[in-house]
Amino acid sequence: MKLLPFAGAALSALMLLSPAAQAHKRWLLPSHTVVSDTQWITLDTSASNDIFFVDKAFPLDGVRVTGPDGKDGEIDNRLEGHRRSVFDVHLSQQGSYRISLFRPLYVALYELDDERHHQRGDSPDALLEGVPEGATKVRISEVVSHLETFATVGAPTTKGLAPTGKGLELAPVTHPNDLYAGETARFRFLVDGQPVSGLEVEVMPAGTRYRDSQDAWTVTTNDQGEVSLQWPGPGRYYLEASHGDDRADHPKANGRRLQYMGTFEVLPL
Repeated sequence: MKLLPFAGAALSALMLLSPAAQAHKRWLLPSHTVVSDTQWITLDTSASNDIFFVDKAFPLDGVRVTGPDGKDGEIDNRLEGHRRSVFDVHLSQQGSYRISLFRPLYVALYELDDERHHQRGDSPDALLEGVPEGATKVRISEVVSHLETFATVGAPTTKGLAPTGKGLELAPVTHPNDLYAGETARFRFLVDGQPVSGLEVEVMPAGTRYRDSQDAWTVTTNDQGEVSLQWPGPGRYYLEASHGDDRADHPKANGRRLQYMGTFEVLPL
């Protein structure tokens, strides 16, 4: 068995791992995004074809709450169910919180008997050991996903929303809890802390289960990594983007796929 170098074929395989290529979209849905006083909120998370309609639960490993002071927040009542996972977050201080799921993993891609296969896991070495004899075009891909949403108590703040510098991230120019129908918001996208140009970002309003089309639209980042979004109406929106390159952390990985998935609430004026 021989690992392929990262090249056009490997990049094409990585594209198969992008959010747009996957049947189920992963999302976080908070019960509240803007509140006036400190309190608990609850969050649902699931993977589904219909945005914000529960279907398949996934593990809560990697859940993190970053408070307005930049420190880790309090999480309680974790439950990993059959259709969704649920947890509560204590908004214990004034300001803005980032609630996120960050979980790197690896994918082995290979061909066997003229069919494509893939396996997921936490260790490239273990994945390689599981590749059957006779497999060809073996590749190991690193997948790094940021799944997030935001909540604010009182006036919006920005300290807790600072990028980590890892993977594909959203750096708000417009505050994510200060979004209103008919207005335009600006978001900046970063790869490893640096603005990324030419990135396609898909925006989808909630309620896909109850209409014939997804009503999604795509915007592309400029040279500063920014996009401008004019919200057509109030409600919840899902944003996703992906980026592939050959800058994987593990030496046995041929390349990496970075993913961003975010939930935003737009309020009426």
